[in-house]
Amino acid sequence: MDGRIFQLNCSAGGVPKLPVRASVLTATGLECDRQGHPKIHGGPERALCLYPLELIHRLQAEGHPIYPGSIGENVTTSGLDWAALAPGSRLAIGDEVLIEITNYTAPCKNIARSFIDGQFKRVDQRLRPGDARLYARVLRTGRVEVGQPIRVLDASGEGGSEASR
Repeated sequence: MDGRIFQLNCSAGGVPKLPVRASVLTATGLECDRQGHPKIHGGPERALCLYPLELIHRLQAEGHPIYPGSIGENVTTSGLDWAALAPGSRLAIGDEVLIEITNYTAPCKNIARSFIDGQFKRVDQRLRPGDARLYARVLRTGRVEVGQPIRVLDASGEGGSEASR
């Protein structure tokens, strides 16, 4: 299932990350973004953090005060089959960018304000499989902007995910 960029999010370090319309994606992340703790966040294997709007809406329905960018994701997606994505999944964004999911993002206390009673582990992959943020490396750099399509690629690099075949 293909999706779109719902929102791009950047900050001078820390959370929340605030919306921007567009940015250039380099090998180490969005040009407009900085990480407060670069030994933990960022770098080539954690260049982007992604999270879906659909899970944000589900968490809001549970009463959590989460919103796009509040838990530190750089790319808020919409329309992707989030549960089908895992380390090794490749995504094409627009006509230029290619990324590969590297890992699930471990939640930390810095995002606690986005959850009732500070329950930031609500997005821990080990406790709630399929609800975690995802880190990605950049395989091909380029410009990204709100509304661009995101295509899940199969192992051959073609459109359509293995999960949908």
